[in-house]
Amino acid sequence: MEYNPREIERKWQQRWKDLKSYQVSNQSDRPKYFVLDMFPYPSGAGLHVGHPLGYIASDIYSRYKRLNGFNVLHPMGYDAFGLPAEQYAIQTGVHPADSTVTNVERYRKQLDNLGFCFDWDRQVSTCDPTYYKWTQWIFLQLFDHYYDLDANKALPISALIKHFEENGNLKINAHNNQENTFTAAEWSSFSPKMKDDVLMNYRLAYRKTSYVWWCEALGTVLANDEVKDGVSERGGHPVVKKAMLQWSLRITAYAERLLNDLDTLDWSDAMKAMQKNWIGKSEGTTVFFDIENHDQKLEIFTTRPDTIFGATFMVMAPEHPLVQEITTSSEKENIQKYLNYVQTRSDRDRMSESKTVTGAFTGAYCVHPFSGNKIPIWIAEYVLLDYGTGAIMAVPSDDERDNAFAKKFGLDIIEVVDKSDFPNASLQDKVGKMINSDFLNGKSVKEAIGLAIQKIDESGLGKRRVNYKLRDANFSRQRYWGEPFPITYDKDGVAYADPNLPLELPDLDDFKPASGAQSPLSRVKEWVELKNGHTRDTDTMPGFAGSSWYYLRYMDANNDDEFASKQALDYWKQVDLYIGGTEHAVGHLMYSRCWHKFLYDLGKVPTIEPYLRLVNQGMIQGRSLFIHIKKGDGGTRKLHIQIQFADDKDRLFKKDYLEIIKNDNRFEGIDIDNEIDWVTDDKGEQFTQLTYEVEKMSKSKYNVVNPDDVVEEYGADCFRMYEMFLGPIEQSKPWDTKSIDGVSRFLRRFWSLYVVDNQLVDFSKDAPSKAELKILHTCIKKVREDIEKLSFNTCVSAMMICCNDLKSINCKNHEILSQFALLISPFAPHISEELWELMGNTTSNLEAAYPVVNEAYLEEDAFTYTVAINGKRRGEATFPANATPSEVEKAALAMEVVQKWVEGNEIKKVIVVPKKMVNIVL
Repeated sequence: MEYNPREIERKWQQRWKDLKSYQVSNQSDRPKYFVLDMFPYPSGAGLHVGHPLGYIASDIYSRYKRLNGFNVLHPMGYDAFGLPAEQYAIQTGVHPADSTVTNVERYRKQLDNLGFCFDWDRQVSTCDPTYYKWTQWIFLQLFDHYYDLDANKALPISALIKHFEENGNLKINAHNNQENTFTAAEWSSFSPKMKDDVLMNYRLAYRKTSYVWWCEALGTVLANDEVKDGVSERGGHPVVKKAMLQWSLRITAYAERLLNDLDTLDWSDAMKAMQKNWIGKSEGTTVFFDIENHDQKLEIFTTRPDTIFGATFMVMAPEHPLVQEITTSSEKENIQKYLNYVQTRSDRDRMSESKTVTGAFTGAYCVHPFSGNKIPIWIAEYVLLDYGTGAIMAVPSDDERDNAFAKKFGLDIIEVVDKSDFPNASLQDKVGKMINSDFLNGKSVKEAIGLAIQKIDESGLGKRRVNYKLRDANFSRQRYWGEPFPITYDKDGVAYADPNLPLELPDLDDFKPASGAQSPLSRVKEWVELKNGHTRDTDTMPGFAGSSWYYLRYMDANNDDEFASKQALDYWKQVDLYIGGTEHAVGHLMYSRCWHKFLYDLGKVPTIEPYLRLVNQGMIQGRSLFIHIKKGDGGTRKLHIQIQFADDKDRLFKKDYLEIIKNDNRFEGIDIDNEIDWVTDDKGEQFTQLTYEVEKMSKSKYNVVNPDDVVEEYGADCFRMYEMFLGPIEQSKPWDTKSIDGVSRFLRRFWSLYVVDNQLVDFSKDAPSKAELKILHTCIKKVREDIEKLSFNTCVSAMMICCNDLKSINCKNHEILSQFALLISPFAPHISEELWELMGNTTSNLEAAYPVVNEAYLEEDAFTYTVAINGKRRGEATFPANATPSEVEKAALAMEVVQKWVEGNEIKKVIVVPKKMVNIVL
C-alpha cells in the first residue's frame, strides 16, 4: 500500500471516465454554476507548464462548487481555426484538418493526465462543420439586421427596407455610415446594386473598402495585434497598409451598452479600465472648416471647442480621402514619401510613439470659422482615420502632441487658457480662464466649453457629438483555414445570404494565397462558381469568430437544430466564473460581449452579459539560460541554451555544447575555443558558466517545461498543488522545479496519516478530541474562505499546517481523517479518492458534501494573559475562557511574582484586558 501517485492517478482517471463522473445534465433540482476556461488553440507544441495554471484553478473551484451542492458545468474545447495551422500546412503539406486532429488528441491526453473534471461530451472545436454551422448562422443574422437607435437594439433589415420603401431614409434613426439622403421614390428607382450598397451602410455585418494590414508573404490581412514594428508577429514578414474590400462588424453600434454594462460585472477594476479605454467615449462637437480654394470642408471632432482660437494648424490622418485632392503640386512628392512611411506603421505604434514627431505639409490651408485666419493643413501619423473624423484642429498651447509637433515644425503657439492660478496643471488640464479667445475671454474652461458648443451649433458650423475610439471590427481574412462566408454574389455584385448551412470548406492541396490578394479558395472554381450564375465569397472569417460565442454551445453542444435550446440557455444563463489571460482584454472579450448583446436583442439569450465574474490568471514564466559569445568589440552577445543541457549549477559542459551545435544553425561560424570562456573542473571536464533570466515560457526561448514530464516524476496531484502553491493566481511567477519537492513531501506526509509501513492505519471510531476538532475546523474555515476568494496558495498552506498538527498529536480518528481527505479533494482529487475508498467508502467522494466549519470547535477553553506591573511584563498566567475580569484580577494579584513586586506599594488600579493581559498600576 505504498504511495504510488502515477498508479493511483491512472486508476481514478480511468474510473471517472468509465463512470462518466463529470457528465452534466441540463436539468437539475440543484442550483447551476458555469465555470469556464478560455479554450486553447491546439498548437503542435502541446501544453507547457504555464498553460494549465488557469485550468487547475477552475478545476478546483468546479469541484468545490459541486461538493457544495451545485450542478456544475465545466467544459473544454478548442479554438482550432487560424493562421498557424495554415502556415504549417504550407510548410509541410499536412492538411490543417489533419494536423488539428493530431494536435487536439495530444492536448486531450495532456489535459486528462492532470485529472480535470471536464465534461468531454460537450467538447467543441471551432473548425468542426457542426460547430461553425452556427458561427455562420450568427453571421447571417448580423448581415440581416441593423441597429435602430430609437429602439436601442438590433432590428431586422426587412423592417429597414420597408421604411425606405415608405419614407426613404429621412426619418430613420439608425447606426450607419450612409452619407446621402434619399426619398421613397428615389429608393424605388435604385437598381438592385444601388440598394445593396445603401443597405451595406446599415447592416451589422457589412462590406466596405478599408485600410488593412496586408502581408504578402503570409498572403492575408492581419489584425492590429498581429503586427509589431512594421512586420508580422508570426514570421517577422513585412506588412503594408492596403485598401481592400472587407467584411466588417458594426460593433460601434453597441459602444454605449458595452461601456455602461461593465458596471454589472464582477471584473477587476484594471480589466474594466482596459475595456473603457478601448471604447474611449468622449463628448464634444464637430466643426467644419472651409478649405481655401476648394468646395469641400474639413470636418474635425474636438472635446475642447473652448480652445478653437488656439488652433494654429490642422492635422489630417495620412489616409484621409481629402489628402490627395487638396495637396498642392509642390508638396505632392513629400506627401507621397510620408504616405509610404506610414504604410509600415501600425495603429499601436502611431498612437504610442511619443518621442519621434513626424508629419508633412499639404500646401493647403483652412479658414478659421471665427477669426478668418489661414490655418495650414498637415498630415501626421498620430491622427487615425477611423477615430473621430480622421482630422483634428491642433492647439499646441493645450495639447502635448500638438505642442511637440508645433515645436518640431516651427508652427505658431497661441496661449488661450491662463493657468497661472494652477501652477501644477498640465497642458491638457481643463482649468484656468480663457484669454485671446474673443467671445470666450474671461470664462472658465468649463463655461467656455458649453458656450463654444452653443455658438458652433447656432452658427451652423458643427453639432454636438459623442465619439468613441472603438472601431468596427475587420472580419475578413484571405486565408483557407477559417469559416467560409455563406454569401453569394450575382453578376452585378449584389450580396445574398446562403441559408444552406454549414457551408463547408472545400478540400485543398495548395494553401498558398492566390495572386492579387485573393484567398486560396478563389482557385477552387467548382466551389466558387454556382449553377445559378452566382459566385461565392472567397474570404474566410477571422479567428475570433468561433470564440465569440463558444460558451453558449457548451450549454447544448450536441443540438443539431439550434446553437442551444431555449431550455438549456434559460437554465445555464451565462458563465458564472471565467478564467483566462489579460491578453484578451480588448479583443476576444469585447467581441464576445458584443455578439452576446446582439443575440440578446434577437431574444436568443436571457442575459445582457456573457461572463459574470472574470479572473485573469498570471503567467508562469520560464527560467531562460544564456551562453555568452565574445564579440570583436570586447562585448558579448547572448544565445538561449536548452535548459535540459545545463546541470543544476547552470553549467554547460563542452561535450554537451558540441551536441547542441550539430542541429542548431544559430551557432554557425562561432569559434568554439576563442569566442567562449571555458573553465576546467577538478575532473578535467571543460564547461562554461551560463547566466539566466526569467522570461515568458516559449519554444523560441528554449525554456519550455513539459507538464507530462513533471507529472510522470511527481504525479498530477503534486503538479496541481504546486502550481497553486506558487503564489496568488493573478500574479506571474517563475517556474522552479527544485521547490516542487516540498509539495511532494507534503503529499507523502498526508498519505502517512492514513497508511503507515504500507498498512492502513487502525482508525478510531471514537468521538474526536477537542484538539483534533479544533485543528480540522481551523483548516476548514481557512480553506472555505480562501477558495471563495480564489486564494489557492493560502489554502495549500493551511492544509500543510493541518497535516503537521494532526501528525503531531498522532491523530487516527476516522471522522477527522475522512473529512480531511475530502477537504483536500478539489486540489488533489486522486489521492483524496484513493484514501476515501481505503477508509471504507463505497461511492466516489464526488457525491459527498464538502466539510463545513463548526465555529463552536474553534472556541478557546482558556486564554494566556500577560501579567504586567506598570506596563512592564512580569509573567503570564492561563485563565478559563469564561473567567470574569474580577476573577482574573483576584488570581493575578495572588501570583507569587506579583506579590513580590507589589510588596510595600500601594495598588492604584488593576486593568484587565479580556483574554489578553492584566496590568497592575502601583
